[in-house]
Amino acid sequence: MNIAVGARKGVVDDLFVGNFLGKDSDIVFDYRQKATRSFEYIQGDYYIAPVFLDKIACHMVKNYISHSLNVKVPLILGIWGGKGQGKTFQTELIFRAMGVEPVIMSAGELESEKAGEPGRLVRERYRTASQVIQNHGKMSCLMINDLDAGLGRFDNPTRVSIGQKWRDSDVTHRVPIIVTGNDFSTLYAPLIRDGRMEKFYWRPDREDIVNIVYQMYVKDGLSRNEVENIVDIFPNQALDFYGALRSRTYDQSILKWVHDIGGYEKLGEKLLKVRKDGKLPTFVPPKQTVEALLEAGRSLVKEQELIMSSRLSKEYMKNMDE
Repeated sequence: MNIAVGARKGVVDDLFVGNFLGKDSDIVFDYRQKATRSFEYIQGDYYIAPVFLDKIACHMVKNYISHSLNVKVPLILGIWGGKGQGKTFQTELIFRAMGVEPVIMSAGELESEKAGEPGRLVRERYRTASQVIQNHGKMSCLMINDLDAGLGRFDNPTRVSIGQKWRDSDVTHRVPIIVTGNDFSTLYAPLIRDGRMEKFYWRPDREDIVNIVYQMYVKDGLSRNEVENIVDIFPNQALDFYGALRSRTYDQSILKWVHDIGGYEKLGEKLLKVRKDGKLPTFVPPKQTVEALLEAGRSLVKEQELIMSSRLSKEYMKNMDE
C-alpha cells in the first residue's frame, strides 16, 4: 500500500474511498505525522556514563543558546565507535532523563533512487523537530542512527525549505543534530569538518562496562563483584555481548515451557489461535547465576571464533585459487 497516497479519489479503487470521511481522506495521516519518539518503553533504572551525558547535554545547550554565544557552534554531534557499544541506547536514556522529545530516523531511510529525496527527507524531519519546540514547548533534536553515507550540505539551520516558496515569516528554530555511526572516515568530508560537526568517540572503559552490566543484572540479584568477574573473564567484548548472555540462559527454560504446553506440534495451536480452554502455563524465568552466565559466555565466544575461523579459511582458499 502506498501510504503517501492514502484514500485519494481517482488513485485507489473507489471501493476503498468511501463517503464517511470524504473523498480525499488520508487514512494514515496520524501514522505519518507521528515522527517524534518518546521513551515509555524504557522501564527501570539504567546507568548513564557521565562523559556521555556531559557531551550530549553540552551540545544541546550550546545549540539552544547559540544566538547568545560569541563562538561558532557546531550543529551536528557525531557519536562514533565500535558496534554494539550502546551508543543509541545511552543517547535515548539521556533524552529520557532530560525530557527531550527527539525526531529519530535511520540512515536506511535515506536510500532512494530519486536524486534529492534523501536531502528532502532530512530537511522535513528537521522542520518537524523545530515544530516540536515551537508547538509542544519541549526540547527536541534530530537524531540519525547508523550514518554510513554522505548527506551533502545543510541549509541555514534557521531557514530550511522542503520545496515550498520562501516566506519572510518562515523561520525555524535551530535544532541540534545528533548522528551515530561506526566509521566517520567514510562520510562526505565537508560534513565532518571542525565547526560543523563535533566528534565524540565512545569506547566504554572497564568501569563504564561494569556499571552498565551491573545495572542490567541488578534485578537478578547478582553482586557487583560477580559482574566484575564476568566482565574480566570475557574482556574486550561489546556491551551487546553481556546482554546476549542473559538471553542465552533463557533457552533451556523456553524449551521446557514448549514441552509443558504440548510440544512443538502444538505451538501454532497454542500461540496463535484463540485459546478457549484456559491460559497457557506461566513461563518461569530462569534464576540467573554466575555459572549459567559463564557457560552462555563460553558458548558465544565459541561462535565468534567459528565465524572468524570460517572467514579466515575462505580468505586462505581464495589465495590458493590465484
